[in-house]
Amino acid sequence: MDKKLSFSSYLLVGSMLFGLFFGAGNLIFPVHMGQEAGANTWLATAGFLTTAIGLPFLGVIAIGVSGSNGLFDLASRVHPIYGYVMTILLYLTIGPFFALPRTATVSYEIGLVPFLPESFRTTGLAIFTLIFFAVALAFSLKPNQLLVWVGKVLNPLFLAVLAVLIVLSLVLPMGTVSSIPVMESYESAPFFKGFLEGYNTMDALASLAFGIIVVNSLKDLGVKSPKGIALDTVRSGAVSILLMGLIYGFLAYMGASSAGQFAVSQNGGIALAQIANYYLGAWGSVLLAVIVTIACLKTAIGLITACSQTFCELFPNKLNYKTYTVIFTVISLLVANVGLTQIISLSIPVLMFLYPLAICLILLGILSPLFHNRRCVYLIPTLFTLFASVGDLLAALPAQTVAHPFFAAILAFYRQYLPFFSLGMGWVVPLVAGMLMGFLVFLITKKKNPSRAA
Repeated sequence: MDKKLSFSSYLLVGSMLFGLFFGAGNLIFPVHMGQEAGANTWLATAGFLTTAIGLPFLGVIAIGVSGSNGLFDLASRVHPIYGYVMTILLYLTIGPFFALPRTATVSYEIGLVPFLPESFRTTGLAIFTLIFFAVALAFSLKPNQLLVWVGKVLNPLFLAVLAVLIVLSLVLPMGTVSSIPVMESYESAPFFKGFLEGYNTMDALASLAFGIIVVNSLKDLGVKSPKGIALDTVRSGAVSILLMGLIYGFLAYMGASSAGQFAVSQNGGIALAQIANYYLGAWGSVLLAVIVTIACLKTAIGLITACSQTFCELFPNKLNYKTYTVIFTVISLLVANVGLTQIISLSIPVLMFLYPLAICLILLGILSPLFHNRRCVYLIPTLFTLFASVGDLLAALPAQTVAHPFFAAILAFYRQYLPFFSLGMGWVVPLVAGMLMGFLVFLITKKKNPSRAA
């Protein structure tokens, strides 16, 4: 029988959920979205919250309900090879290829760029990232209690400074949101554009990678059944989800109102630095820079550690933990030096490919008790969704690539025959159709072979 948790236990797990999901990307993307969405900010924010909060929350629940031991176990139910491919791609995405370099570049954009001459910014980025990742590597090689202390002290301090900026933006707005121009990409379907912007946080991917941490925490507190874990995840995460939703909304508002004072920035890191300097002056910018840098450093250490441990588990007879930490740190350092705007641009095709597959896996994990983890129900929707994901990836490639006759012909096929493809939601119909077909196959084979386990 599950142990009944106290309110303080729910707050503890909820706080951990918030700490897991709220990182550098969560801070900068809603600000930039607000600047571009202008008067349509609230519709865009509604879409953003769906993928930035709703999906990660469901991802954690999926790990708990499915009874899996983490992402590799859950993805392997589609096929063992798929388990390896999905796990490797996902960890490389939230690790050294995109999210890890982003921790350094966000820190640099917010912390140093406002104080550096433009001619020195490329050199400054190289020096900063070298120091940043050297420190991250040192802690990753020997993780200790300092990380816990930093997390408990710096996260509340960071939120306190952010709260000051939010209050100032509400009391002394830089512009009226309803009168801010709307950029073309947010004119016709701001909700769906915001939905796709939520991909950039990478939190739905992270929820599949880190969901087992939440599940194990609940088990340690005495909750054992999938139903109990799912219910207690919802209860403990309610405060965290509400807090994140409010912060995202305020950040989007702050970004939108700032467009009344500043030109739309290349990325949210630049915009946030401008806002901090506008309200708090140079010293306020310095304080925000220090807190964001150390908070991002903590995230970087966690990601290096998680990726290294995962690859050690996937390939136990290959490289050791320390070797993986060095490799991932060096890759992150090199990628970080292409700059924040480029990292975001390069990550979009990958995220457009991975997110539909992650959504498919999350939904299958949640529904798994209904079909007893039968492989056919995992496999068919995944294949259908994979077809749509390939199209989304191609559509997100650079314009010169998309213009090539070969890719243009493929994309013309997708646009003609796949509903909602032009909105970036082409995966919806294949996913639903695949699930219905998978369940149908399950019901038919269940009647023919009632004793069959999988």
